[in-house]
Amino acid sequence: MNFRVVEQRGLENARSPFRVVEDSGQEVEWVNRFLDQERVRSVAETTLRSYAYDLLDFLRWWAEVNQTTAITEKAESTLLDYIRFRTNRHPPPAGATINRRVGIAQRALQLAFPHTQTSFVPGFQYGYWRPLPLGIGRPLPALSRLRVRTPKRVILPLSEEEVEQFWASFRTSRDLAIVGLMLFDGLRSCEVRALNRDDLVLSQAQLRVRGKGGKPRCVPLPAETLQLLDHYLLLERPPNCGAPLFVGLKGPARGRRLTAAGMRSLFRHHRRIANVPKANPHRFRRTFATDMLSGGVSLPALMQLMGHAKIQTTLEYVQISSQDVFQQYARAVAQQIRRFPAAQS
Repeated sequence: MNFRVVEQRGLENARSPFRVVEDSGQEVEWVNRFLDQERVRSVAETTLRSYAYDLLDFLRWWAEVNQTTAITEKAESTLLDYIRFRTNRHPPPAGATINRRVGIAQRALQLAFPHTQTSFVPGFQYGYWRPLPLGIGRPLPALSRLRVRTPKRVILPLSEEEVEQFWASFRTSRDLAIVGLMLFDGLRSCEVRALNRDDLVLSQAQLRVRGKGGKPRCVPLPAETLQLLDHYLLLERPPNCGAPLFVGLKGPARGRRLTAAGMRSLFRHHRRIANVPKANPHRFRRTFATDMLSGGVSLPALMQLMGHAKIQTTLEYVQISSQDVFQQYARAVAQQIRRFPAAQS
């Protein structure tokens, strides 16, 4: 028995467009019910697609190990067996990938069997005290999660030389404006693609952005980005191409909204010709966060600019070197926040 993910458009708004089906076309009911629940929660379509493929991987493992597609709450296999299977592969997937797939499978199974808490979760879980964010307030009891240990990833921002080298590889104002919005305003790739012409308020040098979950925010536009956008709108953007701000400039996609594949192709091409392999939208967002903090922007303001719901997420984007710490300390001392008392003669 094999399974696959299909995309079905035209369904009800409360149903996920991504469905997991068998070879016969019959839907896997418990998986798709979870995807529908996430659709109701207004999860982004890219996230729904990721959930569908994560559950597809778990479902294929289940059918291979148990020789059946039926999943019952009395099943002997657990998520621990799934982790063992994945970690024994050569080469094994990244720890973050395993943890994501296990977490999604656990949530879907608990939705399918709400009265069962131990069938799919090993019994060695234990209680511990979970500290609140930033250490404020009393700790709360929680359960440890079934996860594999993952090394902490340190994503360093691009250097000035790498940014200049990558920037010099572009020739159109459209492409330069796209990179500028990521580098000087910290926009995500999906946020750039979702921009409409009406979101740009040139008279106020502002841009309306729809972030994750459709949460709106306004970001200021530096003069250089404004100039690039103005040049793109006047000279490069095809006429009568509707609402999208960034569209294709040539070929069959001319005048149509820039797609995710088109954005990836754009960055892949310029990484190669500029010889800057680390240049990607997420790396530019990291560079933006580091530059803003070094320039004196406070963490709450940076959180608003980046569209984060929690300040802990903003902290994950910031890398402060020892040199930065000493420089900020020297600036604070130079401002004479508290003078030393005069020496007694």
